Amino acid sequence: MASNNGSTANGIERFLGSELAAEIEFLTARTRSLGSMRANALLAPLELKVRSYSVLSLACSGLAPTQRELAEFLSLDPSQIVPLVDQLENRGLVERKPDPNDRRSKVISGTADGAKLYKKARKATAEGEARSMERLSKEEQETLRGLLSRIAFPAS
Repeated sequence: MASNNGSTANGIERFLGSELAAEIEFLTARTRSLGSMRANALLAPLELKVRSYSVLSLACSGLAPTQRELAEFLSLDPSQIVPLVDQLENRGLVERKPDPNDRRSKVISGTADGAKLYKKARKATAEGEARSMERLSKEEQETLRGLLSRIAFPAS
């Protein structure tokens, strides 16, 4: 079905041959956008979004991250972490505790309620990942995971 500007209902197909459609940065940005939209939709019933889920995941990991470490690992400005932690703390899902290595700093830990919600949220994100990866074989998925990890964490 053509619209007034001559494009089809699924006009995206006409851009697949463009230079942009082959650029790695564009492809990763588009993939991230689609994945975030899917994950946010799946996390919505739990009143979480990708960013708050990410903080909750690390808080429940047993790694006791500081807010600064959360910001660095999640590639967010520290000012973005504070409201995310505040929101989760207000819901009783995480708590700030003194950092045993630095009295001026706090570590973020998941509570029992946080761990329960994280378990549900992880199931939702796994479902989203499965949908995103359904066109790839298990071997291709592992290859992609490895390649993306090498790009995301070059010093590791």
